[in-house]
Amino acid sequence: MSAYDHRIPRPAAPVVAGALAGAAFAGYALPVLAGARPGYIPGSPAPIWASLRELLGVEGRTASGRGCALTFDDGPHPQGTPAVLDALARAGAHATFFLVGEQVLRSPALAREIADAGHGIGLHCHRHRNLLRLTPWQVAQDIARAHDAIATSTGRLPQLYRPPYGILNAAALRLARARGWRTLLWSHWGRDWEARATAESIAARVTDAVDEGAVLLLHDADEYSAPGSWTRTAAALPRVLDTLAARGLQLTAP
Repeated sequence: MSAYDHRIPRPAAPVVAGALAGAAFAGYALPVLAGARPGYIPGSPAPIWASLRELLGVEGRTASGRGCALTFDDGPHPQGTPAVLDALARAGAHATFFLVGEQVLRSPALAREIADAGHGIGLHCHRHRNLLRLTPWQVAQDIARAHDAIATSTGRLPQLYRPPYGILNAAALRLARARGWRTLLWSHWGRDWEARATAESIAARVTDAVDEGAVLLLHDADEYSAPGSWTRTAAALPRVLDTLAARGLQLTAP
């Protein structure tokens, strides 16, 4: 070995291991960018963001590109879900409910009521956790438990998947693809989980610039948000439906 070779710095094993671990985590977490809106990630223009979503197979619009899909996360909830179901029934409207496995186990009859009323059923999670904090094994276990709880209680096999907080990782995306599910996020949200939200602010936010193909996100539960938030969502719902009708937007399946 030459004297020159002796002067070449050798990377320390911990540094190499750290770099490999960082690269692995970056790949594991890459799908989280598909859940962000343009501008949420600094320097990420809309074309790049849209291309990433398309590459990963993550959707935020209706399959047909027509109509408007109304979706609810985090239920079923003993008070919130019946209030939302009642408002939808009075308007003759249908929505899609992304259910949480642990809540389904607590209220299986209510989960069945959602399905029996003709609403769509999607899978949200079993426990409402940020997927970036879970290992691939934990993600697989969570999704499997949620699927079993939802299928048993509703008699339906969910075909739509939406992760908690809209945060994806590689494990969740791979599992959804393996089961043949569509991974559906949203295009508009009402931020109805916030303590400061009002029926007026929720209705205004979720219908702001709403267009054909939009997927609207609301919540029929407050287990993972501000206490009592479902009351404001239920109060906002008639305004939301009236606004969509006034704009000539028909409710459709996602």
